[in-house]
Amino acid sequence: MQKQNHRKAKGFTLIELMIVVAVIGVLAAIAIPQYQNYVKKGALGTALASATAYKTIAEDSIAMEGSFPAISQAFGIGTITATSGAIATGSNTNDIVASITKGSGKGQLVTLKRNSDGNWNCTVSSAVSITGCS
Repeated sequence: MQKQNHRKAKGFTLIELMIVVAVIGVLAAIAIPQYQNYVKKGALGTALASATAYKTIAEDSIAMEGSFPAISQAFGIGTITATSGAIATGSNTNDIVASITKGSGKGQLVTLKRNSDGNWNCTVSSAVSITGCS
């Protein structure tokens, strides 16, 4: 009787490895764009929070001096600006604008506009929306 050498196969077959690579590719195709939107939302949220802090300064200036203050400040990923001027409606003089100059949100703007009623409206220049802005 002949002695047979049976070896147990070890490792993965080529088809199993190809399936794993295909699954990883599909997940990456879905996950990477979602992650980029998530990071952009974070940048817009940071800009909104930074600009919102200047609403108090603007309201104080309006109450004390009767005019909108000039603001020019840097924050972690961009700059915040506002043009000094009389309280007006329908113009850009009552806007606090946070522009993102670094990172994934580069080139995006968050604008806080004060209307004649003293209410603030927020808009973003991105297709990505954030809570509190349209």
